[in-house]
Amino acid sequence: MRLIAYASGFWLVAALACQTSVPKADTILYNAVLFTADSTHRGATALAIHNGRIIAVGQDDEVRRLAGPQTELTDLRGAFAMPGFIEGHGHFAAMGQSLESINLLEAPNWRNIVQQVADKASALPSGAWLQGRGWHQDKWDEVPQPSVGAYPYHFALSEAVPNHPVVLTHASGHALMANARAMELAGISAATPDPEGGRILRDPKGNPIGVFEENAMDLIQKPLNDWLNSRTEAEKREAFARTIALSAGHCLENGVTSFQDAGSTFWELERYREMAESGALPVRLWAMILQPKQADFERMSLYPIIGAGGGFFTCRAVKAYLDGALGSYGAWLLEPYTDKPELSGQVVTPIDTLALLAEQCRTRGLQCCVHAIGDRANRELLNLYEKMLANEVGYGPDGLRWRIEHAQHVHPDDQPRFARLGVIASVQTVHCTSDAPFVPVRLGAGRAAENAYAWRAFLDSGARIANGTDVPVERLNPFANLYAAVTRRSTAAGVFPGGKMSREEALLSYTLWNAWAAFEEGEKGSLSPGKVADIIVLSDNLVLCPENAILNARVLQTIVGGKRQFLSK
Repeated sequence: MRLIAYASGFWLVAALACQTSVPKADTILYNAVLFTADSTHRGATALAIHNGRIIAVGQDDEVRRLAGPQTELTDLRGAFAMPGFIEGHGHFAAMGQSLESINLLEAPNWRNIVQQVADKASALPSGAWLQGRGWHQDKWDEVPQPSVGAYPYHFALSEAVPNHPVVLTHASGHALMANARAMELAGISAATPDPEGGRILRDPKGNPIGVFEENAMDLIQKPLNDWLNSRTEAEKREAFARTIALSAGHCLENGVTSFQDAGSTFWELERYREMAESGALPVRLWAMILQPKQADFERMSLYPIIGAGGGFFTCRAVKAYLDGALGSYGAWLLEPYTDKPELSGQVVTPIDTLALLAEQCRTRGLQCCVHAIGDRANRELLNLYEKMLANEVGYGPDGLRWRIEHAQHVHPDDQPRFARLGVIASVQTVHCTSDAPFVPVRLGAGRAAENAYAWRAFLDSGARIANGTDVPVERLNPFANLYAAVTRRSTAAGVFPGGKMSREEALLSYTLWNAWAAFEEGEKGSLSPGKVADIIVLSDNLVLCPENAILNARVLQTIVGGKRQFLSK
């Protein structure tokens, strides 16, 4: 086990209390409306920072007594300030990659996507792989022809881009579209069988149409990875550094000061540690090891790593997948899909395999974080956790704080089990509004109303939740996420009318509760003396502003460790 300790807020405050004179502040923010996420500091208007940590929170006149000749005094002129957002579930490197590649989140239809790819290919040398992400067939304004279940055939894409292998990842990340050149390099034909836990979509004659779901995606990913791995190690590191710089910058301009990465390879984790220790990581990163196989179990002995680089990198969790996504018919359901009664979803990782991995997590002191979207997947995972956690304390400093990532569609019988077992429901509130057009179609109105996005039921039963965006599945937009939490309102109004969060609950879910879900509540998540000075200043008061104003709020400043890392122009 490898532990890298950072300064505890408790010890910092104790040290200050023992000194004959409290040190003067480096920075004081005053004349603010503070949401502290700390019930002992409600109504505060100012805070003081020393050596990257908050040393005082209170009223202007009290806090300004800590000013010295060198103190930077910042009058926020009544602006709303709060703890920096903590992204509770996203994909850090993939977010940067999505910013580099073709972003298809707003593509209105298949024709538009083909044109975007053709335009991009015209600027690349022949043979170079071309990637994009974000398309979703259920959000298009027209159904492509020909199609299989609204999925397009590859023909138009293959004709428009014949000399570049193309991989376009579904918005969910659980399916992809490949053109003919990519399938040729992967050796795909009508004779290629579906792998376990995956599906190749086919026409009535059995020919692949170009869409690959879940584990079938690996067939296309292999030649793409071979091409990427043909670069030298130096080239790979340089490209990765560029990608992560994009990710970090995107976080800062969105007010995200900490990011919980939902699965990275050992190679990526080592790069993150190096970046943190060299001061090249301006956002605090908490990461999960991505789906270790049995051959990787010994390598897991290098973890956990906690607080490397002065608190900018921690890896103390493992990420695994039980099922797929609802949009691509991969979520594992108790009953078949309403719009495809022949399907009930995909088991991406067998339960027995997950049990071995969970035991490794318990032995090595790592959090077990498993993707489960469908109600069958959530039930099976809760059953597994119940066996594993039978003699463990669910909450408190000794709890394991194991998580179910997404917990998106949970049968009413299973909703109270999260609290009873001490399992964290790691949700993404923006999925409720983003997925509203197709969830009732997949599940039917009854299941959608009872099972989908049960945050209120989790909270009312006493469960802990975390909240994220799942970027790049959705945009890294904290305001859209908060808006979804407090309104559950989308263009498909009234689909999920119940189960809203209060304003305070929504803000806590994206700050302090996420810190708790990572064992970091003593370091961050609230504006409390002793904690790191990760602070954002916003254009609107998120507690009192009209609901629609939440969507239009802007980040004015982002401060990480007492240093201003982003200032709006």
